[in-house]
Amino acid sequence: MFDPNATVLLAAILVPLFAGVVLAFGSGYTGGMRRGVALGGFGYPLVAAFFLAFRFDPAQVGAYNFESKLATGLDSFGIYLHLGLNGISLPLFLLAGVVGFAAGLYAMFSNAERPHLYLALMLFMQSGLMGTFASVDIFFFYFFHEFALIPTFIMIAVWGGTGRRTAAMEMTIYLTLGAMLSLLGLVSLYVTSGAESFSLPELRDYLATHPLSETLQANIFGLLLFGFGILVSLFPFHSWAPKGYASAPTGTAMLHAGVLKKFGLYGLLQIGVPLLPVGMAHWFPWLAWLALGNIIIIGLVTIAQRDLKLMLGYSSVMHMGYAFLGIAAFSVVGAGGALLMMVAHGLSVALLFMLSTCIYHRSLTFDLGAMGGLAVKAPVLCAFFVAASMASIGLPGFGNFWGEFTIFMALAETEFTRWLVLPAALGIIISAIYGLRAVANIFFGKPKAEFAARWDSDEVKDLQGFEKTPAMILLAALVVIGIFPRLVSDRADAELGGLYPIKESLPQFETTAGTPAVSGKEQTH
Repeated sequence: MFDPNATVLLAAILVPLFAGVVLAFGSGYTGGMRRGVALGGFGYPLVAAFFLAFRFDPAQVGAYNFESKLATGLDSFGIYLHLGLNGISLPLFLLAGVVGFAAGLYAMFSNAERPHLYLALMLFMQSGLMGTFASVDIFFFYFFHEFALIPTFIMIAVWGGTGRRTAAMEMTIYLTLGAMLSLLGLVSLYVTSGAESFSLPELRDYLATHPLSETLQANIFGLLLFGFGILVSLFPFHSWAPKGYASAPTGTAMLHAGVLKKFGLYGLLQIGVPLLPVGMAHWFPWLAWLALGNIIIIGLVTIAQRDLKLMLGYSSVMHMGYAFLGIAAFSVVGAGGALLMMVAHGLSVALLFMLSTCIYHRSLTFDLGAMGGLAVKAPVLCAFFVAASMASIGLPGFGNFWGEFTIFMALAETEFTRWLVLPAALGIIISAIYGLRAVANIFFGKPKAEFAARWDSDEVKDLQGFEKTPAMILLAALVVIGIFPRLVSDRADAELGGLYPIKESLPQFETTAGTPAVSGKEQTH
């Protein structure tokens, strides 16, 4: 039966792709024509995401809304363009629409050279992002991520700032390694399962009746954990992220840090833990300690930064530790908290990267020690930056608070995760230190000598309309989730409740010196 909603979902992938192709060959377009095409390319996915969210049926737990399956010529391998949304993918699909639209609006008025190519590559990224979270087939889930990743490398290398080529090369090496490990894990999962399709529901149903052995689960989950972990900047595989974001053009940093970086966490939530629960139990100690490395070690490194953009890059890496801890909690509450954290972090970090560029355009530096007093000349910019910083710290009223609070509650539920609460809570103090210090250095006190020389120039002024609009969109989304977190959590929890294993059904966790270890008999294939 034909479902028009499935067409809307498919078009959310194809429209930005088509708009990108049009712009790629549009070197002769006027600024108005270029912005019109880009507005359509970024605007349609946003409208489609909200339209589908309102049409979403939460009663279809365990199934996908708006499903469609198209032949690809790879049918003999069990590969189809299988699209749909469930309670886990819908919030991230919405995130991609919102952040993509905000990033696109800002990019339309940037002073980038060859703006038609710059916008075209951003639209290709947007198409890949929408496809990643709309894919039910895990082959295309991976394919769309790689499709979105390629423009990232190109944009950093061509339009990036200081050290862009080195940053792009390091980013390419790390993310290629992560992509290869995760691909090996996904292919191993398909081959060893004996299933006849890459479709996630079919894999799930098959493995429910034909579970893999404990050894196989541990090996495959290890590939997924470190493959996806590198893509999400899991400690100590994180060094590519701060340098890459510091060198990246603003739109690229917003899209990658805000949305594309969530690919690995989403893969663990939707694929890794539900299909390989015993493997997750085996790797729990590693995941817990590495996540704490993100929060504490990278948090301390963040405090040491004096470059605003590097500070935001390390901050983004740090906060991914909370999402990993939500997954490590091994429960519906923890997974739901991780999902909330992913969405809220995506909004706040995209807003902070955009505002950091706005600050640079006024101060001509990212050096926190060379600014000061900007609140006098740009009070609206100050208000947005303070709000975004408070959201990142986890202040109540913003979506980040509910993500962190839910994760802490999940960790406190059981004995073998309770020991994580105190060290994880140190991250809140660390975030407050570097966040409030940045606000003080940039906006308050007297302007430093270098900045004071520009103080009376026309360039030191408040946010303009093209800067305010995307900032308002992102901040409004953060506040809405902060006031109504159930808009995300209700649908997600219903889906997660059917996917996440009950701890008591897994091999028993024995606590030794505060670190859980797994014991139990190996299952048979």
